[in-house]
Amino acid sequence: MNYQGDLQPSSFTFNQSNLFVSLFVRQPLTAHVSLKAGVGLGKVQGDDKFNRDYLQKRNLSFYSSIKEAYAGLEVTVLPASSNNIVPYFFAGISVFHYNPYTYLNGEKVYLKPFSTEGQGLADYPERKPYSLTQASLAGSFGLRYTVSDEINLNVEFSQRKTFTDYIDDVSSSYADRQKLLAARGERAVALAFRSNELDRSNEYPLHGEQRGTPAEKDWYYMMGISAEIKMNTIKHSVLKLFKGQHDWYYKKCPRVF
Repeated sequence: MNYQGDLQPSSFTFNQSNLFVSLFVRQPLTAHVSLKAGVGLGKVQGDDKFNRDYLQKRNLSFYSSIKEAYAGLEVTVLPASSNNIVPYFFAGISVFHYNPYTYLNGEKVYLKPFSTEGQGLADYPERKPYSLTQASLAGSFGLRYTVSDEINLNVEFSQRKTFTDYIDDVSSSYADRQKLLAARGERAVALAFRSNELDRSNEYPLHGEQRGTPAEKDWYYMMGISAEIKMNTIKHSVLKLFKGQHDWYYKKCPRVF
C-alpha cells in the first residue's frame, strides 16, 4: 500500500510502501458482472527526505493507518469458463478513516489537533478542520487465475481517488506564526515548520507562503495478490467437519440402554 500527495508526488512507487490486508466477498450477477464488497486495513507514509530535491528542505513527514470499506461492480472481459486467466475491472466507492501523525523529538504526535495550516482557527475562517473519515472513488484492474472449480487466485492493482488533501496534513500555505502560536502553542509551530531542524538559520515563512498544493487531492493505492474460495466449498467443509464429529460421538461414546 502507498499514497500519492504532497510528500510523495510519484504516481506509482514501491518507495515507503506498507502492508495492506483485505477481506472481500464477490457475488456473480451475470457471466460478466459481479457485486463486490470488502474491508481493508493498511498504512501509508511520506517523508520529504525522499521527495524532490527542492522539497527536501521542507523536512515534513507523516504516517497514517487507513481503514476502509468499499463496494461496487466488477466486470470480467471474458467468461470465467472460457480461459484459465481472465482480466477484470472494478469500479465503486469507498469510505475510509485516517489520522496522520508524525514524530517530534522521538514522540508520536497526531497532527490534526495542532491546526498546522490554521485549520479551525478564528483568524482563518476559510480553512475548515478536515474530517478524518472521507469518501473516495475506487477502481481496480486485475487478472484472475482459475486454480479449480473452488479456488481462484487474483493479481490486482487498486487506486482510491480521495476528495481530501490532508491525508498527509499538508495542503496549502503557512499560517501566521504568532497566530498559530497563540491558538495552539509552541508545539504547533514546531510541527508546522520543520526546516530549522536541518538548519537553525532557516526562519519560519511569512504568512501565505506555499506549504503544499491544494489543487491536487491525495490518492492511495494497493497492489497485491488474493485468493478466492467459493462459499459453497467453505459450507461443505464445515458441514463435513461437524458430520465427522457427530459420527465420532456415536461410534466412540459409551451408550446406556
